[in-house]
Amino acid sequence: YDGKCVFCRIARREEPGTALLHCEDEDLVCFRDIKPGAPHHYLVVPVKHMGNCKTLKTEHIPLVKRMMEVGKAVLQKNNFSDLNDVRMGFHWPPFCSIAHLHLHVLAPASQLGFLSRIYYRINSYWFIT
Repeated sequence: YDGKCVFCRIARREEPGTALLHCEDEDLVCFRDIKPGAPHHYLVVPVKHMGNCKTLKTEHIPLVKRMMEVGKAVLQKNNFSDLNDVRMGFHWPPFCSIAHLHLHVLAPASQLGFLSRIYYRINSYWFIT
């Protein structure tokens, strides 16, 4: 836990302005992005403080898969069912504003605005899927 990290505080329910969405995985939390790039834009975050996506190793593959499954489940619970029209990924440092691992879940990807299509561009130098 890092008390200076806003995502750590959100995960511990210490940020009353951020509502957590229902999540089946007790090691992860999910909430809406404060600057949504799509009608559905959620962040899936490990409760335990972890560095950004650059710190991921082979042993983290199951964690990333669980993060993606939580993202899909939250979309479905929020009445979005076309899982072929979803973009998920991580911003690559230095393009991530919070140094706590977080998966962006955006849908429908087909409705991303001009800037969001750039900012969340698939496998660019700044966003990896």
